[in-house]
Amino acid sequence: MNIPITMKAARFYEVNQPLRIDQVAVPDIKDDEVLVQIKAVGLCGSDVHIVYEGITPTAFRPITLGHEPAGIVAKVGANVTGWEVGTRVSVTPGIFCGSCQNCITGHAEICLNRKVIGIQTEGALAEYLVIPAKNLVRLADNVPFTVGAIITDAVATPFHALIDRAELRSGESIAIYGAGGLGLHAVQIAKMAGAKQIFVVDVRDDQLERARKLGADITVNSTKESPVEVILQHTNGLGVDVAAELIGLRETIGQAVESVISGGRVVVVGLGPDPITILPPTIFVRKQLSLLGSYGFTKRTIEQLVELVSAGRLQLEESITHTFPIDQVNEALDTLHEKRGNPVRVVVTFE
Repeated sequence: MNIPITMKAARFYEVNQPLRIDQVAVPDIKDDEVLVQIKAVGLCGSDVHIVYEGITPTAFRPITLGHEPAGIVAKVGANVTGWEVGTRVSVTPGIFCGSCQNCITGHAEICLNRKVIGIQTEGALAEYLVIPAKNLVRLADNVPFTVGAIITDAVATPFHALIDRAELRSGESIAIYGAGGLGLHAVQIAKMAGAKQIFVVDVRDDQLERARKLGADITVNSTKESPVEVILQHTNGLGVDVAAELIGLRETIGQAVESVISGGRVVVVGLGPDPITILPPTIFVRKQLSLLGSYGFTKRTIEQLVELVSAGRLQLEESITHTFPIDQVNEALDTLHEKRGNPVRVVVTFE
């Protein structure tokens, strides 16, 4: 593959300032790394937090953003085996050490030395990305690069929460709080996992309609009625087996806890600044509830999702509501930030 000397990269300099399309050097690789020619990058709420709000600080500035990439292997390091130039790949965005206590016990998603591309290291909104070879996931030929990109976070995060953390089982009921990109993918994952009854709670009727089309059985606009009351009403006063909170608000986490059955599990994915306030211990303990945090995902999560999409078990192409070329990256970010055209997932492409 003919690799140029320089490349385009969308660089973040200052909060509330447009990203700059800079011409920068194509980076060199180390012996255990690969160079990936990027084909698609999903944009995420984290990117909005960085660019518009300054809530998520980056390790340095300027920095190339983007942490949901898919592309083609362009070059391999001297010690890399099993990967060839031209191979289609998705990229695990969390760089993990593989040797800390969490990594060796199978929890690389909370690696003690973890770094995320586009936040702590140079990201994927560029024509080429350097990444450790161990972060690559083979992308099946029948999975588009755009889908291979959003799998790496927007789908992997709710999959890890529902399947790995909450251990949702076939025949169980679930309430999903939040019908954004993560929540809509959670609906599809819950349906695929065999959930018998899927509740979805949000404040936007258009998103609730999307959730119904994807398989939600009962939707609740929490500005019009109490989600806890609706869920209890439709479960004979018992509650659901699992509740997933994908917003990060104290109120919705509390509602999620109140909406589960005795012995139920609540998994919290949403990130927010307020302390969690739930039931008094006299109720929480006697109901023997489980309150779980869920952060990120593992490389294996992405591998499983590629397999499920390739096999036709998950249909994700309709999740991609907007695509933009790299030169229009700021318009893409504005679309996500301002929710123009009611986006689900926004993807930047390289052609």
